[in-house]
Amino acid sequence: MKNERPNLLVIMSDEHDPGVTGCYGDPLVRTPRLDRLAAEGVTFDAAYCNSPLCVPSRLSFTAGQYVSRCGAWTNDCWLPSDEYPSLPRALAGAGYETVLCGKQHYETTRRYGFQKDLIPEFNVHSKNGRGKRRNPEDRTVAHQSWSSRVKDFHPGESSKVIQHDEKVTDTACRYLADRGAGSEPFFLFVGHLAPHFPLIAPEALHARYRGKAPPPVIPPGLLDSQPRNYQHHRFGFGAVDIAPEVVQLGRELYWALTDWYDAQVGRVLDALAQSPHAENTVVVYTSDHGENKGDHGLWWKNCLYEHGARVPLIARWPGRWKGGQRRAGACSLVDLVQTLADIGGAERPAQWDGDSLLPWLDDANHAWKDFALTEYYGHNICSGITMVRRGRFKYVYHSRASESHGPERELYDLEADPKELKNLAAEPAHAATVKTLHEAMRQELGEDPDGIEERCRADLAKGYGTAK
Repeated sequence: MKNERPNLLVIMSDEHDPGVTGCYGDPLVRTPRLDRLAAEGVTFDAAYCNSPLCVPSRLSFTAGQYVSRCGAWTNDCWLPSDEYPSLPRALAGAGYETVLCGKQHYETTRRYGFQKDLIPEFNVHSKNGRGKRRNPEDRTVAHQSWSSRVKDFHPGESSKVIQHDEKVTDTACRYLADRGAGSEPFFLFVGHLAPHFPLIAPEALHARYRGKAPPPVIPPGLLDSQPRNYQHHRFGFGAVDIAPEVVQLGRELYWALTDWYDAQVGRVLDALAQSPHAENTVVVYTSDHGENKGDHGLWWKNCLYEHGARVPLIARWPGRWKGGQRRAGACSLVDLVQTLADIGGAERPAQWDGDSLLPWLDDANHAWKDFALTEYYGHNICSGITMVRRGRFKYVYHSRASESHGPERELYDLEADPKELKNLAAEPAHAATVKTLHEAMRQELGEDPDGIEERCRADLAKGYGTAK
């Protein structure tokens, strides 16, 4: 018996900047499987995570809420309860078998509505809910932080990322092969680690990009003109005065690891194609956040620039959505949560944020809201950061860090300045745009970002005890 509703297969990578993907315009990287998925589905050009840090992003996706609403401030947080209204719980209530396969950074005792965890040892993280802010005046550089990570910039045939993802892929493929075509639809979440650091990629792949990965574009004076939070990002991670050859090596390896990861996606898609579920499964590929890879002088994520906060988002529904389509308007992963529940006929909790993308997926001319909001309250910053994207403009607000520091603002015209090199926020000609977007930010959150930062600081200072 064929399922009335489609199965749902979500593949989420970790730290994938969509700019390093063939279907997003990179002429160098080889990503034929993701490119094929885009040719068969719908690609979103302005999709954003809701927080550019692993645990907050994944908890936000689980909870269907902005991080400031579900308390997912840092990597040391969890949701208020294992019974918290969540995407897997909503789909389970609608009759789906909800299956977790791989990384979600959940606390060891919590699965938030996933009925099966195929590799439980990959989600055994203890949380304490604590965190801290950097002193705005403290310019101490954490050189050890950089040296501990840069030692893993090298070619290699294996790493913890490669081993993790090969097991995740093997397990997901086995699930798809073994699961019969019964009447109960499934929601299978496949959580990979690549292309997250350590930046270790097989030598044969590194050779493809050696000397070819483009250097970051950093005009003179750019780093000194950045908001204080981003300067502290560099200080806190020790990413200061990095030798050009090290930057080049790291970028080559990131391109190579993305190339390697594309094959893992291909294996899962091939397993689906060979299963009884091929024609009745919606496939979604996305990532929890991007990777800076030296752009704007930054590494890892933890920022609201495009390379840190924008994510790939590709969706395929055989027989319903024509392939090769693009959607240019802004959206975010909470919208994806709404969409998956909508497709599955699940009841969507009133507390969820976002809007279903389904009408827009069905009709390119649908009047989509063209809006996304992203927050960052994690580590190595002086104060919380909030971004809204609407149309061609991106507005970023850095909350007040102290009585004498902040707030700071950024405004970019992404059509004229896609690399975000010219901050327009202080220009009188754009004062109305700043005011309008700040009010849109406040309305979407239901409170002022400075008030959220105060609430965050109180939560991080208090914590909630080590999980038992």
